[in-house]
Amino acid sequence: MAGLGPTCLILFEKFGQHQPLNRQVERYAKEGVEVSLSTLADQVGACTVALEPIHALIRAHVLAVERLHGDDTTVPLLARGGTKTARLWTYVRDDRPFAGGAPPAALFYFSRDREMAHPNRHLAGQRGILQADAYGGYNDLYRGDRDPGPAGSALCWSHARRKFFELADIKGNVRKGKSAYDISPVALEAVARIDAIFDIERQINGLDATFRLEARHRLSCPLVEALHAWLCAEQGTMSKHNPVAKAINYMFKKDRWEAFTRFLEDGRVCLTNNAAERALRGVALGRKSWLFAGSERGGDRAAFMYSLIVTAKMNDVDPQAWLGDVLARLPGTTASRVPDLLPWNWSPTRQRIAA
Repeated sequence: MAGLGPTCLILFEKFGQHQPLNRQVERYAKEGVEVSLSTLADQVGACTVALEPIHALIRAHVLAVERLHGDDTTVPLLARGGTKTARLWTYVRDDRPFAGGAPPAALFYFSRDREMAHPNRHLAGQRGILQADAYGGYNDLYRGDRDPGPAGSALCWSHARRKFFELADIKGNVRKGKSAYDISPVALEAVARIDAIFDIERQINGLDATFRLEARHRLSCPLVEALHAWLCAEQGTMSKHNPVAKAINYMFKKDRWEAFTRFLEDGRVCLTNNAAERALRGVALGRKSWLFAGSERGGDRAAFMYSLIVTAKMNDVDPQAWLGDVLARLPGTTASRVPDLLPWNWSPTRQRIAA
């Protein structure tokens, strides 16, 4: 039988340090500890069941917000004859950019595919603003006839800028063996104009939403209006097959410009969806180590544990120490006291006793 120390080490190694269980088994064997892969998997499953009250509170905390970041990334899922492309979705609550008082948290889900049914289910009761990329799978959330009402869309300027930057990347051309001068001057100008908007955002990051909105009206609005007029003029001179025209169309397609300029109407809205992308960074790194999810159940467990570990990190809490202490205290904790164990309320047992 493993104690809480080894169990938490197994959890954190797998989901925090991206070491799959089979590699942990090999390492323990070299240290003279013979343990089966199924035993470690059972330990992981038992911990997810034990930690469900904490996960439920994090889920409720994330989905109660009126402005949410959303994104997804690929996860290879073991299937007959090879692997298929599954998905890990994340929804992030982070009010720090507008000096909100609520603690940050991340919620993850796993799915076998990228169908729009998944975000519809994840955010069934959501009516606030969703900050995301232009993935069409979110479109049902914005419909006017949606029950309980439409969510608002706020699109990511980092995604828009990236499309121009790739056409104006001098160093990238040199790395690819192309001429340093083989870049689009229109794309280069677009990057410079968008960067000026980003510069303003850096100055007001972390300030009150009312102040942010006033600064945007005064400083950002003229730049955005000038950018829109300039992009429209440039688009009119290009073939629709021109790569720069496609980058422009990414911002103008359907009702996207309204979603891109949502940040000018609400001081809580961020210019980018980087909060969600940061939450998924560990998954992107982990894919190179664990290669694939072995089953849907494994994917669900990964999403569960990522929710806890990423939330702990967002609150500057050591995930391994926190998980160990929470697992030790949960059996003797009443339902009314479980919120005390959330990362933003938690204090280690030793500190609590000393106090």
